[in-house]
Amino acid sequence: MPIDDLWYLKKKRDPKTKKLLPSKRYGRGKRWRVRYVDADGADRERLFDLKRDAEAFDLDCRSGAAPAVHARGEEARLTFGEYARRWAEARESGWATETRKRIPQNLRKHLAPAFGDRSIRAINLTDVMGWLGRMLDAGVPKSSVSLYFGLFKTIMTAARVDKIIPDNPCDGVKLAQVLRGLNRVPKWVPTEDQVLRLVDVVPRRYRAAIWLGAGAGLRLGEVLGMEEGPRCADPDHGQLHVVQQLRHSREHFGGFYLATPKSGSSGTVDLDAVVAEELAAHTAEVGSAVFELPDITTGERQTREVALMFTSVRGKLITDTYWPEMWAQWRQDAGWPKQGTFHSLRHFFATTLMSNGVEPQEVQKALRHANLRITLETYVHWLPKKDRPRGLIGTLLREADTRRDKRPSEPEGS
Repeated sequence: MPIDDLWYLKKKRDPKTKKLLPSKRYGRGKRWRVRYVDADGADRERLFDLKRDAEAFDLDCRSGAAPAVHARGEEARLTFGEYARRWAEARESGWATETRKRIPQNLRKHLAPAFGDRSIRAINLTDVMGWLGRMLDAGVPKSSVSLYFGLFKTIMTAARVDKIIPDNPCDGVKLAQVLRGLNRVPKWVPTEDQVLRLVDVVPRRYRAAIWLGAGAGLRLGEVLGMEEGPRCADPDHGQLHVVQQLRHSREHFGGFYLATPKSGSSGTVDLDAVVAEELAAHTAEVGSAVFELPDITTGERQTREVALMFTSVRGKLITDTYWPEMWAQWRQDAGWPKQGTFHSLRHFFATTLMSNGVEPQEVQKALRHANLRITLETYVHWLPKKDRPRGLIGTLLREADTRRDKRPSEPEGS
């Protein structure tokens, strides 16, 4: 269910500026289009003026929350377990004897405990990644994980063909990366105490940089490219505009220059109140330094004055050797291991959100990842476990029975 920008051509760019070329619809009508499959399995689309409204509708469609995709009657109540049973019964006549034994066993032991009671339409990418992560955490052999996932994906593909579900959540999973141990998973993540110990040992002129990493998830280049003023930080509206990073290329730019963030991950995120206080304190106590730098964030090279917030003690731009020397000392003073880098603060930010129940889609937006799969592959181990509480049903029925006993009895003959 992609979101299309109707005002620009997808694959045609100006040869000089490299910007997308405007389409014939540019400036006319609603700009953003969301394509989706409705409850009857028909392809539909809806237009929006604002991208954020289109993204919200697209997310609701994917999660099944949008009324436009609500299933009716039996489809709305159909569980994965029930559909899997039908799927197996319709195909078992063509299976070999070993397959007839193996597939029902894998369904019963490995798929049903995870998805059996779930509405098949409610299963999403987050659920699938969480299931894979839990199996790896439990030490399930990778060959078995691949086997169980393959069976699950086959069933979900059949459900999509049968128009039971609008799309297959397994399509967003790159199993090879999952089986490599989710290679994006951070090797080390600091605790809250370890982050605060680092804050304590870092000099005042760099303390706000630590808060931008731990409290906003910014990368080091994005922090060093932080510019004083509303272009980057807007505390009045509680927003942080991550639009640039400081880079260095003597060959192409003669030294330092401003570029867009990694992988084009520019975006506006929430500005935490504590981070905003640290930025204000930095501005009041340390200030900024103005440099004339090439800026290619718009796609065109321009040179402008930039008031950068973080510089060396002599007011110079921070080089690739200057920062590592300072960091090594801070890391040692804070008692961090050698694998503790500035990027570890970004991992702290993400895992703290994830483990406290923030929806993965919101974590993705905060990190400015290109897609949800990257977020889940990196931080799926921090998803809160949603194991069914033991004895839940009996406890609820016992409580209901107790409440019933306390009701006043009706008089005889009433």
